Amino acid sequence: MSPVYFLLLLVPVISAQTFHWGPCPTPKVQSDFILEPYLGEWYEIEKLPAYFAIGECVRANYSMREDGTVRVLTSQVLKVRWVVEGTAKVMEPKEPAKLGCFSLSVFASFLFFRLMYSCKKMVDHAKQLMTDEGIDISKMTHKSELQK
Repeated sequence: MSPVYFLLLLVPVISAQTFHWGPCPTPKVQSDFILEPYLGEWYEIEKLPAYFAIGECVRANYSMREDGTVRVLTSQVLKVRWVVEGTAKVMEPKEPAKLGCFSLSVFASFLFFRLMYSCKKMVDHAKQLMTDEGIDISKMTHKSELQK
């Protein structure tokens, strides 16, 4: 295979996510974050590439539940409209702008953990949460990671 064809095959992979070398960045979050103004309907205008939102007309609706968690209803058009409902909650009370979201797809029979911002520490925490809930992560984890 010629190097040109090989590079052309990599273009979709390269543009699929944003990667960089070095340790995970520690973005600053809004310290005085108030959840209530964040509630309601949001429409995607611009974004970094993300595997979980590859469709068009991406929108999300956030509303409070009686238990203090946030109902997240996300939809996108990918030939048909896909809708995912999830629950978000403040993961760290000292940083209320950091919301974790566990989602159950409305139109498919699988569970997945969605991270708005992903980094190794957060992925490890997500794996622990899934394991604590009795979810078998062996097919989600590379075997070399299990040997650490």
